Amino acid sequence: MSNQLGNETSPYLLLHKDTPVRWRPWGADALAEAESQNKPILLSIGYTACHWCHVMNHESFADQETAELVNSLFIPVKVDREERPDIDQFYQTAAINMGVAGGWPLTIFLTPKGDPFFAGTYYPKEDRFGQISFKKVLQEVSRVYNEQPEPVANTVNRVTEQLMTLWGRDTRGQLDGAVLDNCAIHIGHRFDIFFGGLTGNMKFPAAPLIETLWRAFLRSGAFQFQQLAQTTLDGLSRGGIYDHIGGGWMRYAVDERWIVPHFEKMLYDNALLIDVFTLVWQHTRAPFYREHIEQTIGWLLREMKVENAFASSLDADSEGEEGKYYTWSEAEIDAVLMGTFVQRFKDVYNVTRDGNFMGKNVLHRLGAIPHPLPDADEALLKKQRELLLAVRQKRTPPLRDDKVLADWNGMAIAALANAGAVFRKTEWTQAAAAAFDFVVKALGDGDRLHHSWRAGKRGVTGVLDDYAQMARAALLLWETTTDRKYLEHAQIWVRTLNDHFWDMANGGYFYTADDAEPLPLRARTILDQAVPSGNAVMIGVLARLHLATQDQTYRERCNAMIQAFAGEVPRSFVSMATYLNALETVISGLQIVIVGPLSNQKTHELANAVWGRSLPNRLLIVADPGQPLPEGHPAFGKTMQNGQPTAYICQRMTCSAPIANPVTLSQALQLPPQRGGVA
Repeated sequence: MSNQLGNETSPYLLLHKDTPVRWRPWGADALAEAESQNKPILLSIGYTACHWCHVMNHESFADQETAELVNSLFIPVKVDREERPDIDQFYQTAAINMGVAGGWPLTIFLTPKGDPFFAGTYYPKEDRFGQISFKKVLQEVSRVYNEQPEPVANTVNRVTEQLMTLWGRDTRGQLDGAVLDNCAIHIGHRFDIFFGGLTGNMKFPAAPLIETLWRAFLRSGAFQFQQLAQTTLDGLSRGGIYDHIGGGWMRYAVDERWIVPHFEKMLYDNALLIDVFTLVWQHTRAPFYREHIEQTIGWLLREMKVENAFASSLDADSEGEEGKYYTWSEAEIDAVLMGTFVQRFKDVYNVTRDGNFMGKNVLHRLGAIPHPLPDADEALLKKQRELLLAVRQKRTPPLRDDKVLADWNGMAIAALANAGAVFRKTEWTQAAAAAFDFVVKALGDGDRLHHSWRAGKRGVTGVLDDYAQMARAALLLWETTTDRKYLEHAQIWVRTLNDHFWDMANGGYFYTADDAEPLPLRARTILDQAVPSGNAVMIGVLARLHLATQDQTYRERCNAMIQAFAGEVPRSFVSMATYLNALETVISGLQIVIVGPLSNQKTHELANAVWGRSLPNRLLIVADPGQPLPEGHPAFGKTMQNGQPTAYICQRMTCSAPIANPVTLSQALQLPPQRGGVA
């Protein structure tokens, strides 16, 4: 029997098509085969950019002796976690409930019915550093399954009960008016005051938490919040986690100072970081932040395009070596930059003979060199980086996973649309619109979405995150272009979620649709994982749809979602940053309505005044005088004053006096908004 992955479209699955393990893709056939042979399933979940997935594949799955053990004792199934986030979420959560930290590769053993009974992550081929070898794990798991059915059944029942409790319990509650400030303070206590980010030796960007701190600063004026947020952004922009040559952020740093990264680049990380850097730049105007936004978007458009959409990731490895594409020896730097004041570059980017990663240099700007540098120095450094990029592009690049994922593309579209408006880069907005159209055409099916697309083939039906992130992207494009087709798309996708994902018993949306391929349980969660919680994103989407349309059904559903998960806040607020950020939009949602024709330059000047302010709770509506706002809207009936485009700042059901001067509008938007209760 041969390996069955050769006909798959996932680049990750195709990496394993020639290994001696007889992999099957996930599906009913694999489960039926396990049932007929009464064999447990070895489920291995990973993704293309995962370094340790490659290590385990090279060490164990490509090893004939290990493969023979797998093939004789188990039905082996391989899953791409990006292609099947529903499967990954279910079994990652099961693994955590079995005492495993989680992560990738996930190595989990199932009964023929798909119920998990033992889990781990990476296992070495041989016993090493206190870790048991994978071969011993295989033999022991098989022995226990065949000889001790009662403990296996007990584990299955316990894990099932825990997951039913986790996803099915009543998490409703009430929130007091101080919840946002209190949570922000407690989150701030967990941040590293020296280097930023959550304290610890391994640091992830955690963009939603940075946004929570930044919102707290805007709300309260307390400089401590600003300091924590900007210390984190400074570490992210100066540290080695940022690709100073080509742009874009790596997935995480393995040290507390952000110097040495794990070199994989993910689309979602970069979309989220573009958003939060843009939000902070709107207040600080820090040139270094703008430079990083421009470089990262440049990288997206240069290296991540798949037709008009975006690929999911770049591998951490090239030529079998982690970070080889991104690191430099001192001799390589000297050779490329000869005659360009190379010592200045080495001083700024901390290049040394011995390096800081396996004898090579991860470039970073943390150290004794003052910051920022004079303009002339920065211009020189830019030219030197361009020389290095030209040389680097001749190296063997990391493998690109060119799957198009609806949810991750939604994040990228929203980030590009927002940044395009803020920085007045029409080409970014156009790229966002083109990517949106591609997703609708390639992954859309009437009012439904598919989750993934590659090489002309669609993957499984969409999950909650696909609809939530694409609806959010649609609203950003509506704000930036005023094209109502985007607003209509958002409304259609919300209606699909309401029809097929809503939990009638407890409120909130399930992760999968009622007609999707069934798993043992339907997940329902408010907690951010590697990406923001789809339920939390939907709170913000519903709040903005209510502001835009005054349709009370959006308001009612939004409030129902807030209350459905409010009881989780005291226990899990660090994992609920997106929920907290959306909650503030509900409480303090600010509408700026500009009445004026798009053909009038003054309409654009007023809009630019809005985009120039850091207003995370903002909804901008540019209304042509001939297209009135819906009845019941606080700005219904508002008109241009003296024949000139005019702005109105509205909160709840009250609007400001008319403002026709963009400078006056910008100054008015500096004032902190008045806060109210959850309505």
